[in-house]
Amino acid sequence: MQVQLDSVPPGADARTSLGPGCKTPCAVAVSPPDSGFSVAYTLNKFQPATVPVQVIRIPGDFASPGSTTVDPNPVVAELQPAAPPPRAAGKKILTPKKPKPPKAAAAPAGAPEPPPTPAPTTR
Repeated sequence: MQVQLDSVPPGADARTSLGPGCKTPCAVAVSPPDSGFSVAYTLNKFQPATVPVQVIRIPGDFASPGSTTVDPNPVVAELQPAAPPPRAAGKKILTPKKPKPPKAAAAPAGAPEPPPTPAPTTR
C-alpha cells in the first residue's frame, strides 16, 4: 500500500515506525499492520514531530473484496521552528559582593556614642 508523506516546510526526513522512510514530499510502500503505526518527521532547526496513522480494514463479502486504507493519507506534519539555543557568550556572571570588614575604630555594638569633642577656642 502506498502512503503519501508531506511536511510543512518540505524537505523533512520522514520515517514510518514500520521501517520505510524518505525526504518529503514523497510516498512509501508499506504493509499495513493490524493496528496503526506512526510517522516521525525531523528537519534541522525544527522540532521533531510524530503523526499517528490508523489502519482501517473493511471486510469483504460475497459480492466485493475487502479493502484496507490508512487515515490520514497523505500524512502531513507541520513542523514548528526550534527555539534558539540560550546565549552563553556575552552574558556576565554575577557574583555576590563580599561584605566590608568592620572599621577598627568603631565602638562595640550597644555602647553609647561618646560626646563630641569641643573645638578649641582662642582668645
